[in-house]
Amino acid sequence: MSDLPYDAALARYAEIVAAHPGIDLKGKANPYTAMNGNMFSFLDKAGVLCLRLPKADRDQFMAHHKTAPVEQYGAVMKEYVAVPEALAADPDQVAALFAQSVAYAETLKPKKTTRK
Repeated sequence: MSDLPYDAALARYAEIVAAHPGIDLKGKANPYTAMNGNMFSFLDKAGVLCLRLPKADRDQFMAHHKTAPVEQYGAVMKEYVAVPEALAADPDQVAALFAQSVAYAETLKPKKTTRK
């Protein structure tokens, strides 16, 4: 859970995304980012930033920060990590971590989307 009110966590997430040209914040009720049809970050209902990372980075992150895989609506999102508030509050660290997520998203096979 984030220590920030949801609106403040959303504003911080929007700033992180805005620092990456070509990446747009999507979703009104459930903010997220996606590339080539693959979601790679989102802000959960509690205001926690969740990022999609490759296995090696994800395993290292979870071991170092003592976190578990992200669970949403009763399902484990195996490729996602929840960013602890102390890390999310550090602009340099969270920017580097978000950049890792962007780099991973660039390697994912494009998905067909339902939108035209």
